[in-house]
Amino acid sequence: MGDPTEPRPPGREWSDALLEALFTESPTGLYLFDKDLRLIRMNSAARGWRGVAVDDHTGRRLGEVVPGFDTEAIEAMLRRVLDTGKPAIDFEQRGFPPTDPTREYVASISAFRLQGGGDSADRIGVAAEVTDVTGQFRARNRVLLLNEASERVGRTLDMTGTAEEFVEFVVPALADAATVDLFDCVLRGGEPSAGPVESHLPLRRVARRDVERTGADGDRDGPIPLISLDPPTPYTQSVVDHRPRLIQQPGIDPGVPGTGGSDPADEESGSLLVLPLVTRGVALGVAVVRRNNHSYPFDEDDLAIAAEVAGRMALSLDNARRYEREHATARTLQRGLLPPALPPVSAVETAHRYLPGHDAGGDWFDLLTLSGGRVALVVGDVEGHGLAAATTMGQLRTAVSTLAAMDLQPDEVLSRLDDLMARMAEERTRLAADAASDQHSGASCVYLVYDPVSRLCTFARAGHPPPVLVRPDGHTQVLDGGAGPPLGLGGLPFEAAETELPEGSLLALYTNGLIEGRRVSDDALGRLQRVLAHPGRSLADSCDEAVAAVRPRRADDDAVLLLARTRSLMSDSVATWTLPLDPAIVSTARTLAGRQLASWGLDDLAFTTELMVSELVTNAIRYSTGTVVLRLIRDGDSLLCEVFDNSTTAPHLRRSRDSDEGGRGLLLVAQCSRRWGTRLTATGKAIWAEQALPAPVAAERLSQRPADPGPSASQAPGPSA
Repeated sequence: MGDPTEPRPPGREWSDALLEALFTESPTGLYLFDKDLRLIRMNSAARGWRGVAVDDHTGRRLGEVVPGFDTEAIEAMLRRVLDTGKPAIDFEQRGFPPTDPTREYVASISAFRLQGGGDSADRIGVAAEVTDVTGQFRARNRVLLLNEASERVGRTLDMTGTAEEFVEFVVPALADAATVDLFDCVLRGGEPSAGPVESHLPLRRVARRDVERTGADGDRDGPIPLISLDPPTPYTQSVVDHRPRLIQQPGIDPGVPGTGGSDPADEESGSLLVLPLVTRGVALGVAVVRRNNHSYPFDEDDLAIAAEVAGRMALSLDNARRYEREHATARTLQRGLLPPALPPVSAVETAHRYLPGHDAGGDWFDLLTLSGGRVALVVGDVEGHGLAAATTMGQLRTAVSTLAAMDLQPDEVLSRLDDLMARMAEERTRLAADAASDQHSGASCVYLVYDPVSRLCTFARAGHPPPVLVRPDGHTQVLDGGAGPPLGLGGLPFEAAETELPEGSLLALYTNGLIEGRRVSDDALGRLQRVLAHPGRSLADSCDEAVAAVRPRRADDDAVLLLARTRSLMSDSVATWTLPLDPAIVSTARTLAGRQLASWGLDDLAFTTELMVSELVTNAIRYSTGTVVLRLIRDGDSLLCEVFDNSTTAPHLRRSRDSDEGGRGLLLVAQCSRRWGTRLTATGKAIWAEQALPAPVAAERLSQRPADPGPSASQAPGPSA
C-alpha cells in the first residue's frame, strides 16, 4: 500500500473544474476550433470581447465570428499550428470590431493544437487564447513615435526648417495633412507676452504637407500672406488657453485657417487636431493636423501623442528663435561697432570690404589719423562667433583708438592689447557662468603706421596674416616681418618691422576668413598677390576682384580686406629747419615760421603759430643736449607744428598760480591749437600742435589733394632742410 501522506493525483473532478473555469471565469478569451477551423466553443470572456455573440456563431468560420480583423492572416496562423503542432505566441492583429468601428484595437493571439486519444496523428482542432493589448500597443507605439520625433524634428536651429520637419514626420505617420502657422513677430525674432495671446496678432504659414495634394515627396509651399485670427473659435481658443483640441467636424468650423471651404482639399477633412505651440508659457504659433474622411478619425490617444510631438517642436522652435535673435543681435552689434566709413586722409587712399559669414564674428578694421600726417591701418580678428566675439572686438577697437592717440609704436600697441586680452580672460574665469566658455580667448591683429613725409611703413603683427605690398611697377611682396604671437597669450614680446615705400604703393591687409577654406590647386595668398598685381586698377575694383577670386563661396567665417594706396606730401607742403642749441635762436625760429606761412598764404595763423613755435622751441632747448628740429606741415585742413629734440622727458600741462612767473607755455599752446601731444622717436621725442586752416584755404587744399597715382607716378622728394 502506498504512503497515505503522499498527495494523490487530481481526479476527474479537478479536470472538470479547470475546464469549467476556463470557459466561465478566465479573463482572457478562449476559442476552440475544429480541424476545418470552424468555431466549436468559446468562453464567456471571448463572448463579451468587443460585443461578439455566442449563440449564432457556433460552427461558423473566423471571419463570421470576429469581423473587422484580418481573419485570413489569423486562419493561416491557426492552420500552421494545426499542421505542425508548434504553438504560436503573441500573434498581434489590429482591427476595428463592429461594436466600435471608429477605434482601432489590437489583439494578442496565442494558439496550440488539440489532440485526442494520445495519438499524435489524431488532431481534433486548435485552441486560441485572445488578449486585448490595445493599451500596451498604443503605449509602445507612442514611445516609438516620440523617439522617432526626437530624431527627426528639431535637428537644425532654423524655425522654418523645424516646422517642415514636423509636417514631414506627422504625414503620413499620424495624419493625412498638417500645417504650421507661426506668429509673425516670432519669425522676426520676437515673442508674444506670456499668457493669453492677443487676437489681432497675425500669423504666417511656414510649413504645409498634404499627401493628397503633394504626394509622398511632400512639395513644400512657401510662406503665404498673413493669417488673421477671428475669435472666438476653437483655433483661437487653443492659442489663448494653450490647450490642444480635437475637432471631429472641421467643415462646420470656419475659425480654423485652411478649413471650412477656404481650400477645396479641406472639404475632405474628417477630423482635426489643433495643437498650440507653447514653450515656457509663451505661445509661438499653432499646428493643425488633419485626417481625411476616408481615414479613421482622431481620438484622445492621437491627441495626446500629437500634442507631445508639438510640444517638442515648440521647444525646438524657441531654441531656433533665441539662436536667431542672439545672432541677429550679434550682427547688429558688430555692424554698429565697425566704422561706417573710413575718414579721407592725405597719406593714403583706401577701399575696404567687410564680408559677413554665416555667424557674426569678430573681424574688424580701422584707419586712425596720427600726428605729423601719419595714419595707422589696423585689421584684427577675434576668435569665435556671436555676441562674445562682437563685444570683444568692440573693446579691442576702442583700445586701439586710445593707444593710437598716445602715438605708441606698433609693437608697443600690440603689447598693450596683449595685456588687455589677458586681463579680460582673467575676469571671465572669475565668473562661474563663463568659466567654461573659451569662444573668445584670443585674437589676432596687424597694426601698420605709414608716414607720408618719410614714406616709412612700420608694422607689427600678433598672430595675423602678413600684409601684401604691391609696388608701382606691379611687383608683389609679402611683408612677413614683425611677426608675433596672438593676443592673449601673454609674456611673449612683439617686434616691429620697417620698410620704405615708393609713392603709389598698394598695401593689402586682410583676415584669415578671406584666404582660408577654399580648395584650390595653388595657395590663396599667391592668388591674392596675382589679383592685386594691377596697380593701375582702382581700389574698389581691386577689392571686388580679390573677393571674387579668393573668398570661399560658402564661408562660415567673416572676412575683411583693407586696401591702401600710399601718397607722399609734396615738398611745398613741408618745411623743416635744424636749429642750434642756443636760446637766441628762438626769435629766428619765429621769423622762419612766419615767412613760411606767408608763402602758403596763411598770414592769419602767423601770430598763434609764432607763439607756439616760441614756446615749443624754448622748451626743447631747455631740456635737449643736441640740435632741435622745427617742422611745419600743411596737410588737408590742418597746419601742424612739430619740434624734435633728443630728450625723452615728456612735458606735462599744468595750471599756473597767479604768483608763478612761468609754467604757462604749454597752456598757451593747448589754448591756441585744436589738439597737441608728444610722441617718442628713435632719437628722443617730438612735441606737436595742430591748428585748423581757415575754411576757404582748407576747401582749396582738399580739392587739390593729389589723385590716385598710377604706376608711372614719380616719387616726391623728402623733407626740405
